[in-house]
Amino acid sequence: MTPTHERHLARQGALTSRAAIASVGMALFLLVIKGLAAWQTGSVAMLGSLADTGLDLLASLITLYGVRVAMVPADHDHRFGHGKAEALAALAQVGLIGFSAAGIAWRAVERLMHGAPTAQAELGILVSLIAIACTFGLLFYQRRVITRTGSVAIQADHVHYQSDLLLNLSVIAALVLDQYLGLRGADPLFGLAIAAWLAWGAWKASSHAIDQLMDKEWPEERRRQFVEIASRHPELKGIHDLRTRTSGARDFAQFHVWVDPAMSVREAHDVMDAVEARLAEEFPGVEILIHVDPEGHVDPPGLAPKDAEVRVDVPRRGRYGSKTP
Repeated sequence: MTPTHERHLARQGALTSRAAIASVGMALFLLVIKGLAAWQTGSVAMLGSLADTGLDLLASLITLYGVRVAMVPADHDHRFGHGKAEALAALAQVGLIGFSAAGIAWRAVERLMHGAPTAQAELGILVSLIAIACTFGLLFYQRRVITRTGSVAIQADHVHYQSDLLLNLSVIAALVLDQYLGLRGADPLFGLAIAAWLAWGAWKASSHAIDQLMDKEWPEERRRQFVEIASRHPELKGIHDLRTRTSGARDFAQFHVWVDPAMSVREAHDVMDAVEARLAEEFPGVEILIHVDPEGHVDPPGLAPKDAEVRVDVPRRGRYGSKTP
């Protein structure tokens, strides 16, 4: 790993860590004010919001731990680093969100069956408005971090807090309908809607984490851009068997290249260094592994899955005078 690559990963780690700390701080603040509001109002929707914030705090602590572990450099037992700790933290968040949704739904059904009035709607509305303002600020900061790092753990946290916006708006609507308009079933019905929304958010958030744990390939457009930049070097006769994956905030790419069979080991090594340098400019932070093949060499069947192969012939004349067909 080059010093430039190490600095890039260190910056990413610092950003994701600060974003996780911000989530923990905001969850603590909202837990206190929502706890007071739920106690004073007796609202199921507010209780659901409080339960969600409590799990937000736990999920944010898990996220903080996950991104801290993911920052640990590669060692003897983890040669590819610890990036998948982020995906594991994201899955833990998904479990907590699902548990929260089930609890809220149960409490809402109980309220529908037995009934109970809410009180002090003004306090519940005020607390929800404060929560909305704080959540907007956190989401803005998280989006900037996700754009710069691609962190799957922060992405899961971001999805969760997006649902909090609707959750808090639902609390306001439930209190207004219940106390000001006299629709007594509104509060538990909104509680059920919140539970359904949380379950849907958990389902969506899980897909990103599972993709990383299953080493899903990069999006096709990014793979093609990667191959196009790598193939610009005039000494390359073709590129094939590209494999990519993401682990936390770290990306990995490996591929085979064809070069002139008459090229020396030193010359081939210099060409690969030039290709890596060019790729590093366009794809900072990606760890690259290149395998050199003599032009025309084909791996025996079964060594690489056919559907994982990206093959690009580069019709350029090299310094040895040969030309790819």
